[in-house]
Amino acid sequence: MAKTFKASKFQILTKIVIPANLSTFINSLKVNIGLSLVGVISGEFLVSKAGLGYLIVYGGQVFKLDLVMTSVIILGIVAGIMYAAVLLLEKFILQAKKFK
Repeated sequence: MAKTFKASKFQILTKIVIPANLSTFINSLKVNIGLSLVGVISGEFLVSKAGLGYLIVYGGQVFKLDLVMTSVIILGIVAGIMYAAVLLLEKFILQAKKFK
């Protein structure tokens, strides 16, 4: 219908496609927060000389469970903070959308 009213591709994208898919974008962000952390940590398992993944591997090699568990707890806290940030973003977008 927008094409029949001579809307440009940019107008169709900004006025129809993006607003219709905002909930999909937000839900994808929620899921991919954990997956991104898994990717980072697994990369650190293999080639890193520093970072949480390195601490987990090093702690396992020298039998220091405190290093391993502290790293896992930090990962959980970071994931929780990132998830809460996406929830705040979702709340902000939905309220802004409601007032338009």
